[in-house]
Amino acid sequence: MHDQLTGQTIELLQALIRNACVNDGKAESGQEVRNADLLENYLGGVGLDFQRFEPTPGRVSLVTRIPGTDPNAPSLCLMGHTDVVPVTPDGWTRDPFGGELIRASNGVEEVWGRGAVDMLNITSSMAVAFRHLAATGFRPKGDIIYFAVADEESGSAHGARWMADHHPEVIRADYVLTENGGLHSGHASAPTIGVTVGEKGVAWRKLRIKGVPGHGSMPFRKDNALVQAAAVIQRISEYSPPPRFHELWRTQVESMGLDDEQKAIMLDETRIDETLRVLPNVGAASHLYSCVHTTFSANVLDVGPEAKTNVIPDTVELNVDIRTLPGETPADVEAHLNEALGDLAAKVDVEVIMNDMSTMSRLDTPLWDSLQKAVNKPFSSARLSPTLSVGFTDSRVFRDLGSVAYGAGLMSPDLDGGEFSKRFHGNDERIDVESLSLSTQLWIDVAADLMS
Repeated sequence: MHDQLTGQTIELLQALIRNACVNDGKAESGQEVRNADLLENYLGGVGLDFQRFEPTPGRVSLVTRIPGTDPNAPSLCLMGHTDVVPVTPDGWTRDPFGGELIRASNGVEEVWGRGAVDMLNITSSMAVAFRHLAATGFRPKGDIIYFAVADEESGSAHGARWMADHHPEVIRADYVLTENGGLHSGHASAPTIGVTVGEKGVAWRKLRIKGVPGHGSMPFRKDNALVQAAAVIQRISEYSPPPRFHELWRTQVESMGLDDEQKAIMLDETRIDETLRVLPNVGAASHLYSCVHTTFSANVLDVGPEAKTNVIPDTVELNVDIRTLPGETPADVEAHLNEALGDLAAKVDVEVIMNDMSTMSRLDTPLWDSLQKAVNKPFSSARLSPTLSVGFTDSRVFRDLGSVAYGAGLMSPDLDGGEFSKRFHGNDERIDVESLSLSTQLWIDVAADLMS
């Protein structure tokens, strides 16, 4: 049996998953209106007012708040996105939009489905916590905002970024909690629990490779743009800039519970790559590599609507996902691409898709203190550890507005970090019920401490 709040979180998460608000990057995709309707219906009946924003048909973001008693007191925003990334069902053991509650062979109950980890678990647990606060008559000093936002998975143009550009007064808050954090690491007797205080930058680029059209029956000595693109992809995949340690890296290594020799390797820029190449846990190795490198991933290839088997293509477009380290600029991205492509750089036109630099929030805040107190209720010996996210979230939008934004949550101590990281945008995405319960209570405890 689950307690009442955990049961609500499970049911709400299942419903959010089943709405299948899949964001493939097209303006008409996502249709987050389904999850906005669901959340408004769930949060109704406890005296809340709602605001809906729809910059593009079907791309609805929902805002509600518990008004504060002191207009000068700091405000808190609980923010969760309602869209999910596309899925290939063939790679899944279960229906990716079934939202099933499954008891594994080890007895652990898990909710399965696309978005269970990224980030509908947090969106649902925040909604349950927010409704509980409103229903029990909690009167915060400052406003508490619940923001269910569209389009996080494809850059926020129809969601948080649009809101910040057009209605910043609606979502602006002193403190923001969102994805992702709460994983345990280190020794069980004195665990550390990660809180994401910053994230790498995102510098998506479209590479346009030019060739000369011709008949597919005569390929000899022809300039085939697709062949050139294959060479470009190969060079990008092989490019590995040297590691660079940012200000949070030592703290992150200290929290891993490594012995002195392993720790020394992880803090040595001349040895870390060799170690990561042979690390048995591929998920952990991939994550740790991304923590200290600018990364490049060629993910979308487009030959155009007129492509035919018997026509040599003259133009190919390649979308590359580039994630930058703190301090790196667009000029640094250009230098990286030039180095990666070498003599092929002259044949490639580069278009900026997205250009957000790395952001970070300070730690010396009342929000950090409230998180520490809330975490210590179930885990008395745990201490918070600041981490840098290798992905981007809508935190960057709020930091641009002046907010202190943390990626938080509280996961089960039995949840393996490497396994958990593989579920982001991966097959068989799922979250355990204990983590849902812990996170739901975390939001309640933080709000009660910070806002009283």
